[in-house]
Amino acid sequence: MPIRIHSDLPARATLEKENIFVMTENRAETQEIRPLKIAIVNLMPTKEVTETQLLRLLGNTPLQIEISLVRMDHVSKNTDESYLDKFYISSTELMQKKFDGMIITGAPVEQLNFEEVDYWDELCKIMDYTKKNVYSTLYLCWGCFAGLYHHYGIKKYGLENKMSGIFMNERATEGDPLLRGFDDTFPIPQSRHTTLHKEDILKCPELEILAESAEAGVTIIKSKDNRSVFMTGHLEYDTLTLSQEYFRDTDKGMKVPLPKNYFPTNNVNRMPTSYWRATAHLFYSNWLNYYVYQDTPFVLDDIK
Repeated sequence: MPIRIHSDLPARATLEKENIFVMTENRAETQEIRPLKIAIVNLMPTKEVTETQLLRLLGNTPLQIEISLVRMDHVSKNTDESYLDKFYISSTELMQKKFDGMIITGAPVEQLNFEEVDYWDELCKIMDYTKKNVYSTLYLCWGCFAGLYHHYGIKKYGLENKMSGIFMNERATEGDPLLRGFDDTFPIPQSRHTTLHKEDILKCPELEILAESAEAGVTIIKSKDNRSVFMTGHLEYDTLTLSQEYFRDTDKGMKVPLPKNYFPTNNVNRMPTSYWRATAHLFYSNWLNYYVYQDTPFVLDDIK
């Protein structure tokens, strides 16, 4: 089944070239079906890139999905206001509705204290709103750290060097449907300046660690009621995203580590290849099916 998006959204052309089944609003209105309503709070500066990455994964399931893109009430330095006005809704409009699922993305503000982020108060209102108005919320990278801090008081810790690369993970528990069909070890791209301490998470009885990495630490966490999922990494990343970040930073004269397990033979002149794409599609399919579709009320007003 298709993913339902605005007919003029630039991501549409890219997804159609990849044979991802997208459906415009006009056609969707002719079908008698209740689609899953998913909101994406897009905090990334490259809005169009992040939209395409996430829509690609959300569109590869048998479910019809209606997407609402959400913006913060602050001036975006990288995206035209006209683009945001056309394709995004405000947090005020968001909180007038209920959703089956929500994704809160990462943001390039890791090295700031949470309270120093100019939209922190607004984001906290959204995170509080999710408790009774969204059935399952997926927090990615900085969004993961923000959600754990706001909901559970779990701190983030700065790293001496940026963690960048592809890191192998193992299940920390057996039988959870979110990891159903996963290999015994599986890759997750990481791009961050902060980390979590496992002992802080273990002290919280409401949380469960699902996956961890010998190099990257705890990587996937969930609330035991499945209403919140936290991932420190970026399964949505394209093949070249880490290289683009690396060259962007080195071009600025920044000293950043070479992404681990990424460039063949660690040669930046050789083209990387993706070996996390299957994991990414399976993760998002499992989240939509087992944590959203199977349990969310048919009538959204029944979400509590």
